[in-house]
Amino acid sequence: MYQMDFSKPEHVHFIGIGGISMSGLAEILMDEGFTVSGSDSHPSEMTERLERKGATVFYGQRAENITEGIDVVVYTAAIHPDNPELTEARMKGLPILTRAELLGQMMRNYQYAVGIAGTHGKTTTTSMVAEILMAANADPTVTVGGILDSIGGNIRLGGSEMFVAEACEYTNSFLSFYPNREIILNIEEDHLDFFKDIDDIRASFRRFAQIVPADGAVVINADIDRVEEIVEGLPCRVVTFGRSDRAQYRAENIEYDEYDRASFDAVWTDADGEAENGGRGMEDGGASYGGNRAEACAAGDGGTARLRIRLGVPGEHNVYNALAALALCRTLSVGTEAIQQGLAGFAGTRRRFEKKGEVCGLTIIDDYAHHPQEIAATLAAARHYPHKKLWCVFQPHTYTRTKAFLDAFAQALSAADEVILADIYAARETDTLGISSGDIAGKLEALGTPAHYLGSFDAIEKFILENCVNGDLLITMGAGDIVKVGENLLGI
Repeated sequence: MYQMDFSKPEHVHFIGIGGISMSGLAEILMDEGFTVSGSDSHPSEMTERLERKGATVFYGQRAENITEGIDVVVYTAAIHPDNPELTEARMKGLPILTRAELLGQMMRNYQYAVGIAGTHGKTTTTSMVAEILMAANADPTVTVGGILDSIGGNIRLGGSEMFVAEACEYTNSFLSFYPNREIILNIEEDHLDFFKDIDDIRASFRRFAQIVPADGAVVINADIDRVEEIVEGLPCRVVTFGRSDRAQYRAENIEYDEYDRASFDAVWTDADGEAENGGRGMEDGGASYGGNRAEACAAGDGGTARLRIRLGVPGEHNVYNALAALALCRTLSVGTEAIQQGLAGFAGTRRRFEKKGEVCGLTIIDDYAHHPQEIAATLAAARHYPHKKLWCVFQPHTYTRTKAFLDAFAQALSAADEVILADIYAARETDTLGISSGDIAGKLEALGTPAHYLGSFDAIEKFILENCVNGDLLITMGAGDIVKVGENLLGI
């Protein structure tokens, strides 16, 4: 594999530069003095931002975009092997890296490299960790799979000590990373166009955990099925969080405000001395961020620490995302004051229960949920949000996922009062499975939930204007472009 020397800037070309992760990596390289070019199918907020910074962006992917002077080409998992730019780069004998390989090489330049993985919750938890580290003045470099307003986008270029990255399991991308701190939030079925089954997925997460060196730490959800199989025999420190009594980090006395934002006591045990020294890897002259390492013990007794946390985002699922972020940051000796400040100040990333606005008394929220567990968590949070009727406009993401989770989608969506279904967002796939959003509608009707398969955005917007009333809550939901429905209604 080609190894980049980050002290010697060169010309890097990104195939698919407008993607949320690719654009972030491109921007980091530009800030380090690299020359960046790339291509994408159409202009976007991401590509326009890169162009303003000086990147050359081609719209449409063609062989002639691989110009003279390019030193290395980077591509994503969404790029097909016969892509004309990829083919041309190979013909010219140029070094080629995947997005994950480039990110992994970047990680090696930092003293503390954090990878945050899981079937869902990665973007939110990565953002929470970033907020805490910024509150602690740790100056992290961050790459996250969403837009975080506090960093002005999806990347933050910080100092040379701390790197925080969202780590996706699709196509085993995260196995190219080199973290010495990890969070594993959950392990569930997804991406079955790549993985064979849940056992295949679990095997990948096991390999991800094995990457961490002996002086690092893996923070993992104790409620994962047979969690011991994921962490057994790891040389590094293992820290657990979750609902289970066996978890080291737990949430007690959970309370919610009128918008379903939680306050809770984070409780953890210090039997292994964790709160005293910040965790293995920080003991020999390691830095301390945001306060004294031992300060958490003052709130508890008998080896138990207790810290009141207030969140700025809704939902019970975010209590456990916050616990994971807290546990990770304690392994980096982050003080409790910075943890409280960072979590309270985190108002969410775009497309994660993001309030878009109101029109004629109808409140419109947008959410990226595209997996049954994510849908269930989002709709559970919405139930506590002020409303008369809860509407969900759902756009399934990929035919493979829709077919695999047909019954689970219907069960999760049935928590809404009424569901409107858009056509499936194909993404990287073509329709070869004979599945449609109408199949979900039929399942919902069988469960007793009114469902309306309307397909096009125009038809959906017309239906909403004719049927939603003052005081209703409408959530546009999915990983495709369903956000446009709410934005069109709001005129933004």
